[in-house]
Amino acid sequence: MHDALALQLTPSQRKAVFHIEGPLLVLAGPGSGKTRVIIYRIAALIDSGVAPHNICAITFTNKAADEMRQRAIALGASAGAHISTFHSLCVRILRQYADEAGISPNFSIYDESDQARCVKQAIKNCELDTANFPPARMLEKISELKNRLIDVDTFKMEASNFLRKTLARIYARYQSILTKHNALDFDDLLAKAAFLLEGSSDVCRALGDRFKFLLIDEYQDTNHAQYRIAKALVSQHNNICATGDPDQSIYRWRGADIRNILAFENDWPDATIVKLEENFRSKPKILEIADKLIAENQNRKQKRLIPTKPPVAHIVITGLEDEFKEAQAVAQQIRQLTDEGTCLRDIAVFYRVNAMSRVLEEAFIRNKIPYQIVRGVEFYNRKEIRDLLGYLKVLVNPSDEIALLRIINTPARGIGKTTIDRVRFYAARHNISFFEALKHAKRIDSLSKAPKAKLAAFVNMLQQFKKGLASRVAPLAERVFVESGLADALKTARDQNALETVSELINAAAQYDQQAEQPSLLEYLQQISLFSDADAYDTSSDCVALMTLHAAKGLEFENVFIIALEDGLLPHEKRESDRQEDPQESLEEERRLFFVGITRAKTGLYMSYVRYRKTWKTGGESQRTIPSQFLFELGPDLFEPVGEIKASSDITQHAVRNTQYDFVAGQLVRHKKFGLGTVIKFTDMAENSIVDVEFNAGQTKSLLVKYANLSKV
Repeated sequence: MHDALALQLTPSQRKAVFHIEGPLLVLAGPGSGKTRVIIYRIAALIDSGVAPHNICAITFTNKAADEMRQRAIALGASAGAHISTFHSLCVRILRQYADEAGISPNFSIYDESDQARCVKQAIKNCELDTANFPPARMLEKISELKNRLIDVDTFKMEASNFLRKTLARIYARYQSILTKHNALDFDDLLAKAAFLLEGSSDVCRALGDRFKFLLIDEYQDTNHAQYRIAKALVSQHNNICATGDPDQSIYRWRGADIRNILAFENDWPDATIVKLEENFRSKPKILEIADKLIAENQNRKQKRLIPTKPPVAHIVITGLEDEFKEAQAVAQQIRQLTDEGTCLRDIAVFYRVNAMSRVLEEAFIRNKIPYQIVRGVEFYNRKEIRDLLGYLKVLVNPSDEIALLRIINTPARGIGKTTIDRVRFYAARHNISFFEALKHAKRIDSLSKAPKAKLAAFVNMLQQFKKGLASRVAPLAERVFVESGLADALKTARDQNALETVSELINAAAQYDQQAEQPSLLEYLQQISLFSDADAYDTSSDCVALMTLHAAKGLEFENVFIIALEDGLLPHEKRESDRQEDPQESLEEERRLFFVGITRAKTGLYMSYVRYRKTWKTGGESQRTIPSQFLFELGPDLFEPVGEIKASSDITQHAVRNTQYDFVAGQLVRHKKFGLGTVIKFTDMAENSIVDVEFNAGQTKSLLVKYANLSKV
């Protein structure tokens, strides 16, 4: 098998695949066959005598893990290797070693909506105002602490000022609410697994013996907790293979730390380093401009993008009047591509923020272009879905108070707020869970006979549902949907869309039942909890994919459109809030995000910006924009805002043309040395005219127009 594998690999790929013992860092550029290397490495390890169950491969989306698993099996590698996401691995570890971790094995996994409710309650319990301590911001801070493995007690001791001490109080109360509900949030999955591995030598040794070879994909996107988990898992044998690309590190907002991959050789000084530089995806000119762009970053490891595809790419940069003209231009170009024989599934449109899809959708509907928005978590956020899942969550974890409060009067069964408050008061006074209090409702003196009967009927219904836990998921979900009254409520409301949505969920559960070796509701709910936007992309559907640049990671398309290349959108204005922490890294991450978008394209790359755009910040008013600085970094042969339109065999350019006459106050201009600025005053003196400009860098200059060589933007 060794020779057969080797024939299908390049020399650098072979070096990575057939490396056996010891640490290995694979620096894999976009389109370099990284996934193939990981899969072939699993096969090579097994071929060398390693038992499949001693191999653990980690990637960052469920879709990528499923693909990797199927490709490994197709290659002849045993299905016994563990292939999953980091979060899924941690869930498995925590359920297996729940006692050692100090938790219950049937814990719920709280999503963003659940977390928001918990932190709001925590702020309220601390007698604080959510206006002064915004829940979203508090959650963000708590997430940062957990990713850095700073627990409640440690942070309490470190808190040195009023704001940090207040955050410590909220953090403590938030965590106590999760504990009461027998729930973990996404960050807990990583943090508690890291604490378990570092705090229990027996667990660490057992897992080290189990996973003798650890392969981590997308290592550049690991956070501190994941880094510590990886180090603990390989502490006995150092058989770690990290695959990634610093130039594609784009998840700092999730806690990803690019230093993990940049410092790999410091952590493992005897590591073997392999560079995968040959690109099997994109045409040479696309790689050339990607290289020019990313070369502006300082925080990276030097490597090349070596093309293997034939030349002749189609690269277009278009400046348009506004977002409506931009969307229409995208639709028209897609129509032209399909008229030439391109399949819709080979086309994608990328944008920086989700809100930008709306105008595109309108244009696609007008032009009758089928499309899908790759934003899968939206499905699970629909009310009818959350209602049904609320019932299923309670069956698995009766302590999940958020799920209980959602379903107790859904559909309406006459259990009002007063009744619920009295039950909660009873639970708090007797130090029992909300569900236990419901079971003992007949003992609550403050309740009259009617509400006691309604609560008893509700509890009995749940107990009857619970008898079906040992069965497959889909039949149980369908039974709950019908017997809970949810189905009748939707039928009465004549909400056909909601009924179809629930039907889609039950069909998905049926598919899970068929694929799982031992279907369980607990595992199914776990899969849903860890579902991401990227997992929702349906590659079989013949329609254009609309998605954020972040969601595009790991995908590839024949033709790619990247819209809204304007300052404030890409690079995004959010980086302004990061300037005090690390302004350079913030800007470099935005550049890496654009790099990721460019390198998704195989043959066609269409980029656009507009002169005026409405955003939520402008209150519905169109605002003058500035082309992204990243466009200028692609090279003057591709983007020049001044000069004639240029064209070559593989580039079609549409640039903004400016002729230099006079200037007016408020006009945006660009200077070769001072950069972007705004005209304050223009003094018309014929050939000696003077223009006063306030530049964004902070200087104000009076310039002779004939020598200034200012470009109107």
